[in-house]
Amino acid sequence: MDFALDDTQTEIAALAAKVLGSQDDPWRALASSGLLALALPPELEGDGLGVAEVAQILTEVGRAAAPAPAYAALALGVLPIESLGTPAQRAELLPAVAAGDALLTAALHEPSAPLVAEPAVTARAGDGKWLISGVKTAVPYAAEATRILTPVTTAHGSAVYLVDPRADGVTLVPTPTSAGTPEYTVRLDDVAVAETDLLFDRGAVAALHRFALAGALAFGDGLLAGALALTVKHVGERTQFGRPLSAFQAVAGQIADVYVAARTVHLAATSAVWRLASGLDADAELDVAAYWFAAQAPVALATCHHLHGGIGVDETYPLHRYSSAVKDLGRALGGAAHRLGRLGERVAG
Repeated sequence: MDFALDDTQTEIAALAAKVLGSQDDPWRALASSGLLALALPPELEGDGLGVAEVAQILTEVGRAAAPAPAYAALALGVLPIESLGTPAQRAELLPAVAAGDALLTAALHEPSAPLVAEPAVTARAGDGKWLISGVKTAVPYAAEATRILTPVTTAHGSAVYLVDPRADGVTLVPTPTSAGTPEYTVRLDDVAVAETDLLFDRGAVAALHRFALAGALAFGDGLLAGALALTVKHVGERTQFGRPLSAFQAVAGQIADVYVAARTVHLAATSAVWRLASGLDADAELDVAAYWFAAQAPVALATCHHLHGGIGVDETYPLHRYSSAVKDLGRALGGAAHRLGRLGERVAG
């Protein structure tokens, strides 16, 4: 068990940090640097890499709090399609994402049911196609996406279909987010999809959830690290009574609490991603890491805001980007109570 980054992952992280820090359009910068093509197979001019390498990109996007749809496109789209899709589906959908010209996303949640394992949304056979009906909530970039990976329940079990958000029967209702990123409630009324729009169905919903959790944790790891670095810089430079704020014992204790939270999330996320990338059972580690993030990250960001004083509540100050993204990500994970409940169910068997 070695969590140290290899040379390739180290270079990916360094390149991502460089392009995100020097460009006004982070999404185009990631595309032009080739980073969005890492998980594509070589026959599609990709690098044939996987979740561990994509996680480095998402961590750096979080560290910079960059306004890029990397989590939705990569963790909810590219990784599951590369893993579960057919060669034709990969060839049709992935190159445009790698070029920065298209997005993918997934509909993981239903009303009062985050990351639902047994969807209430159904698919039934009709007129040579499958007709999908139901409601999905909190779908990021649904209107902007080429396809929405949509878990459904069929007569034979659960499956994941690729739904065109512009198809007849799809209604997109915008919903607000803390960070202001696009998010929608998606209503599906007998939306017709072909058999060719089906991802490999055996275990597809569980696999999609694993990629979603791993991506969210990598992104969240970066968000906490970026907020911590910003706060450390502030308390080291801001003086009061002729001394830096960091010299006061109370401030040092509070920033230490943020450091502990950030390191805990980092280690838990790294362990979960490593196991998933190694082909091992990562479900328990993903659940543990998701709980730690959902429980600790909002508290840590509240401390960061407190240590910034009045500037910490200014939405034009960079810290606002981190805390808003943490709120949205925690909600995407289902919240601390939901994550703790999942852990309880796992312990109880």
